[in-house]
Amino acid sequence: MPEQRPTSIDKNIVDRTKARRNSDVARAVRRTRDRLSEQAGTPVYDRELLKLHANAVLNTALAIPLMVLAVCIAGFAAGVGPDIVVWAFVTMTCYTGLSLVARKVVRTDMAGIETDTIKRAFLAAHAVSGLGWAYFAWLGCDECKIEQFMVLKAVVLLLVMAATAIMASALRGALVATFAAPVAVFVFLLAVSPEWEPVDAIMVGLLFVSLPFFTYVAGHLHSSTVMLLSFRAEKDMLIAELETAKSMSDEARRRAEEANLAKSRFLATMSHELRTPLNAILGFSEVMAGEVLGPLQNPTYKEYAGDIHASGRHLLHLINEILDLSRIEAGRYQLNEEPVTLEHIVEECCHLMELKARNKDIRIVQEFEPNLPRLFADERSLRQITLNLLSNAVKFAPSGSDVRVRIGWTAGGGQYVSIKDNGPGIPEEEIPVVLSAFGQGSIAIKSAEEGTGLGLPIVQGLLALHGGEFKLNSRLREGTEAIAIFPPQRVMEELPLVPQTRAPAATGGYRRSA
Repeated sequence: MPEQRPTSIDKNIVDRTKARRNSDVARAVRRTRDRLSEQAGTPVYDRELLKLHANAVLNTALAIPLMVLAVCIAGFAAGVGPDIVVWAFVTMTCYTGLSLVARKVVRTDMAGIETDTIKRAFLAAHAVSGLGWAYFAWLGCDECKIEQFMVLKAVVLLLVMAATAIMASALRGALVATFAAPVAVFVFLLAVSPEWEPVDAIMVGLLFVSLPFFTYVAGHLHSSTVMLLSFRAEKDMLIAELETAKSMSDEARRRAEEANLAKSRFLATMSHELRTPLNAILGFSEVMAGEVLGPLQNPTYKEYAGDIHASGRHLLHLINEILDLSRIEAGRYQLNEEPVTLEHIVEECCHLMELKARNKDIRIVQEFEPNLPRLFADERSLRQITLNLLSNAVKFAPSGSDVRVRIGWTAGGGQYVSIKDNGPGIPEEEIPVVLSAFGQGSIAIKSAEEGTGLGLPIVQGLLALHGGEFKLNSRLREGTEAIAIFPPQRVMEELPLVPQTRAPAATGGYRRSA
């Protein structure tokens, strides 16, 4: 029997069943780990260094030939003779061979580079280009008018040596392979020359010392290049991790969207299926509790019918709150906006909560600013916001205390509803909890207060639909103040009175009333 793949959701966020989606990320991570596992001196780093050296040679392919051309023109003008032209041609030919080797390396795939072979080819090309500079060191100028010709040749070689030290820093031994022969020629010419001046000896000594010095500089540049490769590998690793995190977040978002869609389908299907039997339960239990069809012989049955009716109403209220919150979160809550008076709505809600507050010996104190203009809002939403905040305040306010309800202007020109109680308060760290769906504070849990934890999230959602803001200020043993703020855009300005006019007179004109 073939093995079946489990249909349950994998523990990992990345979906292992979708290899195509995660293959690029897996390859990037694998390449980065392989690169980081290598150290300097291994084939991976050697190939990178050879690539860098080849790019440096190609990027400076015109610098040294231009210098050779400038020296050739200056020497020919000074009367060195045709030997300087021959030297320039030989040297440019040698550098052309070096450029061809570099171009071949650049065009070769990283995995196809044979490090030992390419290193030998580069060193051989550098040595050949060094023969051209050795020929330059050998050039004489018996008939030219340039004094200290030996010094000028040494200065040119020092400049080229410095440029080569920078260019060939990625390849160890390239500088020595290029300028070992020219320095040896200078030393030989000084040794066999019957007439040499102290400045010639100084320049030869300077050349002799400069070769190990520039080799030391090139070695430091080589170390910096290796460090640069390490940093680049770490950067690639970070990029790979970011790609992995992006893939994980995309997968998590896809699953969250699927879960949200499943929730919406469930609520859309079950809202009718749950409300229909609940309405029947509420109706029949009310009929039985009210003994509409006749008296119940056993009073306990009547008590049970009342409990069934109360439980059904609580369950229906819970279902309605869940559906309202789901519609708000899904953006499907429809606002029936119209001009409403905030004072009238809050006052009616206070009257509705008066009986419940009186049963707990709580007084609802109303402090309303007069002559507030109307709001352009959904009246049902404003009632729900006010009732949710009032019921919370009455629920947690101690007996004999006051619940203060205020409405008025905000500093920005909007309007607000503030409901404050003298209850136990909410710890600061628990405020995000009570503002989340089904979240309840520790005090509500300990006191076993009835509630589902959906009132404040619904208030937040309804205010957000109106472009408003909800603030919850609370301290332990000092009470809680809930403030619902409506933006200035919702406040309707008072329109000026339209001047009344009389009927047109016989002459055809109009007259305004006094």
